[in-house]
Amino acid sequence: MPDGPRRLPRNVWIVTVTSFLTDVSSEMVSNLLPLFLFDVLGAKTSAIGVIEGLAETTASLLKVFSGWLSDRMGSRKGLAVLGYAISTAAKPFLYLASSWPWVLGVRVADRIGKGVRTAPRDALVADSVSEKQRGLAFGIHRAGDTAGAVIGIGIALILLLATQHGAAALSRSTFQLIVLISVVPALLAVLVLAFGAREVRAPKQASAAVRLTLTGFDTRFRLFLVIVVIFTLGNSSDAFLILRAQNVGLSVPGVLGMMMTFNLIYALGSGPAGALSDRVGRKRLLIGGWLLYGVVYLGFARAVAGWQAWAWMGVYGLYYALTDGVARAFVADMVSAERRGTAYGVYNAAIGLTAFPASLIAGLLWQGIGGWPGLGPAAPFVFASALALVSTVLLLLLPAGGSREGVAD
Repeated sequence: MPDGPRRLPRNVWIVTVTSFLTDVSSEMVSNLLPLFLFDVLGAKTSAIGVIEGLAETTASLLKVFSGWLSDRMGSRKGLAVLGYAISTAAKPFLYLASSWPWVLGVRVADRIGKGVRTAPRDALVADSVSEKQRGLAFGIHRAGDTAGAVIGIGIALILLLATQHGAAALSRSTFQLIVLISVVPALLAVLVLAFGAREVRAPKQASAAVRLTLTGFDTRFRLFLVIVVIFTLGNSSDAFLILRAQNVGLSVPGVLGMMMTFNLIYALGSGPAGALSDRVGRKRLLIGGWLLYGVVYLGFARAVAGWQAWAWMGVYGLYYALTDGVARAFVADMVSAERRGTAYGVYNAAIGLTAFPASLIAGLLWQGIGGWPGLGPAAPFVFASALALVSTVLLLLLPAGGSREGVAD
């Protein structure tokens, strides 16, 4: 198997282990955070939308700069290590959170770390493999990342059951304990990347200033970004999926079980989906995944019982497996090596900047604000499904290229 997983270079596995440990840490906390905000701190869904949106917007602005900087320096590893370290340092402050603005501050700090690391990390993976293994490499990375999520949620579930003794709602003390324990794998992730990864020198970008323009990028890449923005406008934070599951009757342990199912399917499917994209083309898998997303969100809109939300979340894991790593490989197919870090920065920024209005719209559609009533819990999911359909049609019309972005097109 010349192109099989065993022949992937060291960097792919080191980055995968780093993401595995990071997700063990982050998923212990992130799936409980919406419930902590809603049930313990009494935050409204509109406030949760603001928290998630502003946090992602902050990360997005930094993704552009860090991606450009890694191209300018011709190196990736140092920025990636710095980003993971910043997120790790921010995490313990959730222990002290007593209001939703405090949570917002911690989330912004955490997303600063994500903004610094994401584009250089993805460029490090892309620079370390050949084009023929690019989909497989990103698929393996996403699988490891998501396997960490399964473990992290499992640890949180065990701690929840051990400390709450059957209580239906999340308690502050349980959440604080989980936050403290989550710091350990986060620290290990930083050490693994710092001492395990090898720098891959990329061609340096000649520009002496950050370029926020898309001039110089392939037309297909620019069109793809527009389509991604339209899709993401309906793709609000997954916090709303968790709140919806609770809304239709799922308990806190049930929510964690639901998220374990989601991440398990995501992890198992990511590697095969990435390898499949190397053979049949990225665009086909993205189209199928976006259509599946639209169906899932319609399912959440119509759900009336906790088990239905749980089942739809499992299908949602398949959507992520088909699209997340494949989309990252798709970006690498459309840009030159010397601008790859910048391209990942722009791509992640496009998603993150749109995440703010997406989450804000979802919160307002659900609950409203001030004297304006919301349309109910189903409304944001219907809106997202409609935009997914529009985006899928536009992606179908995207011209095929000469690389593996559209092998079978």
